[in-house]
Amino acid sequence: MEQKFTYHFDVETGILYKTYYGAITIDDINSSWEYAIREGIIPPETCGFVLDYREAHFDIPLGRHHEIADFYKNHIDVFGGFKIAIITDNSKDIVIPVLVEMLDEGYVSRPFTTVEAAVEWIMIDAPNIKKKDNNELTKTNDLIGESASE
Repeated sequence: MEQKFTYHFDVETGILYKTYYGAITIDDINSSWEYAIREGIIPPETCGFVLDYREAHFDIPLGRHHEIADFYKNHIDVFGGFKIAIITDNSKDIVIPVLVEMLDEGYVSRPFTTVEAAVEWIMIDAPNIKKKDNNELTKTNDLIGESASE
């Protein structure tokens, strides 16, 4: 199977980083989150999510973008109240996160082009998390996943 995503949890900031690789479909997004939920990859001390698509591209028809927001809403017990930063530096791919942001309910998402800006945005209101210099992010608990749809 082709590697489609990895997870990294920064214990000092409480941010869960998820990096995607290759062509990403709705099924890849949903199955990777289902995997993370099922395997307990999202620690209780999580204060936000950084989803990095810079090594990937969306293979999602524009009319299906609502399925991403629907997934977050259907799992509000996991994503509720959190900030979800979506990073992409491809102008074609920025459309999907912008459309998803318009459907946010119970969580807040926003597109970014850099990790530093995404982390700064998440940390603005992060409760009880020790802020640190963005250039010194320590990522631990590395896990690799494969797409269930491949």
